Amino acid sequence: MLFNSPEFIFAFLPITLILFYFLSRFKASYAILGLIFCSLVFYGWWNPKYLLLIILSILFNYGIYLLMGRSNGFPRKWLLIAGITLNLAALAYFKYAYFIVDNINALTTLNISLGEIILPLAISFFTFQQITFLVDTYQDKTTKHDFSRYCLFVLFFPQLIAGPIVHHKEMIPQFSKQTLPKNISENFNAGITLFAIGLFKKVMLADNLALIADPAFSMAELNQQLSFFDAWFGAIAYSFQLYFDFSGYSEMALGIAIMFGIRLPLNFFSPYKSKSIIEFWQRWHMTLSRFLKDYLYIPLGGNRNGAMKRYRNLLLTMLLGGIWHGAGWTFLIWGALHGFFLVVNHRWRAFSEHKQHNLLIRFTVLLSPLITFLCVVLAWVVFRAESINGASQMLSAMLQLDSIATSEAYLRKIVQLPLLDLFQPGIGSSKSLILYAILILSASIIFLLPNTVELMQKEHPALDKAGFLGKENSNMRIQWHATPAWQLIIAVLLSATLLSSAGVSPFLYFQF
Repeated sequence: MLFNSPEFIFAFLPITLILFYFLSRFKASYAILGLIFCSLVFYGWWNPKYLLLIILSILFNYGIYLLMGRSNGFPRKWLLIAGITLNLAALAYFKYAYFIVDNINALTTLNISLGEIILPLAISFFTFQQITFLVDTYQDKTTKHDFSRYCLFVLFFPQLIAGPIVHHKEMIPQFSKQTLPKNISENFNAGITLFAIGLFKKVMLADNLALIADPAFSMAELNQQLSFFDAWFGAIAYSFQLYFDFSGYSEMALGIAIMFGIRLPLNFFSPYKSKSIIEFWQRWHMTLSRFLKDYLYIPLGGNRNGAMKRYRNLLLTMLLGGIWHGAGWTFLIWGALHGFFLVVNHRWRAFSEHKQHNLLIRFTVLLSPLITFLCVVLAWVVFRAESINGASQMLSAMLQLDSIATSEAYLRKIVQLPLLDLFQPGIGSSKSLILYAILILSASIIFLLPNTVELMQKEHPALDKAGFLGKENSNMRIQWHATPAWQLIIAVLLSATLLSSAGVSPFLYFQF
């Protein structure tokens, strides 16, 4: 079930909220059970048969947790190894089996064939989530948790499908409250505001930006001629599309959770305003970055054994982070690119640390936001492409400076706006003008305006362990308050979005 679908907005969410608060009047544990049931309905809506998979995963991991808590049970280390191995085996089968077999067949004379394997929704998220729980249990970082709270920790539907990758220390204590959430009306006002803004970003911005990005990448996959400008428009449009798609989902998830009196961890914070790739990964998919750092990079050795091993660990971490997103060489290359960017970034910091008064260093610092954004866009091309050939075609068109037309022809191109034949001859340029306007509006929102979480920081919309919503944002002139004016703006925004929606499209991170 999609957050932007009519059945979710007009049926599932209202019914779940009513049921939750009705049951909360009797006993908190009843409300927890009701929320677990509704989350199972939410997950099973897409394909009911995969309910068995997620239920078995929960039972298995909770069983390992219980066994590790017994002093006279199996050796804890072997229980942890068994738990991690079987979790990763299930993930490998459903997500990577085709990729592994295809590459084995390509490298050998074998012709291994697999039956149909459908990738279960959210398997990457709930697998990583439970692995962290097992690792922390082994390290004695967990306390006693009953089964219902653990189930909700895994199944809580606002974060189930596409994150954030929540941590047990953040979520289970919130589920353990014995009273009805306070400030119900305030929570609902803040929640519906976040939900409406996120829905607007998804439907009005991300889905329309796809009309620019998709034709460009399709042409690249078909080896069709792409001009320098069309390739860049396509790449930037996709970068903005992914931004608003993920930002929209993250805000909708925060908003839905707040309606139940729950705060999810901050997962997205204006990443395109970053001044370095290091900072980008502190702002983009923040909970994935946290997982990779705490459960992969640091166990590999982190930065404890010298610069070279630190860079090796960075590369390995980003390679695995890339393949986590999908079973394909393009994801692996994307991870390698970001690993390389991070190594260069760290080397540059070490080089420039004692040369802050150098003019070249100062000039580079001024250009660092632009350099960072361009690196991210180039990497997104590989991420979005369906094949290495498609990625190379797009990058070739983007980097062939000799394909730029004369200034007169370029000006004519801008005036005529014939972007990738997105409108039929005779209709006029209004549709293309609208798409260009959306591209400009998107850039303005991304680079010039505060993000939604900043606007609503006084409502504490998310768990902010990184400290992004600190004192430096407290003097912002624009702040959201539950006033009639703001409520009217949100009502108009939500109504316009719902009325303009031509169809329901999945969120991009549902694929990962």
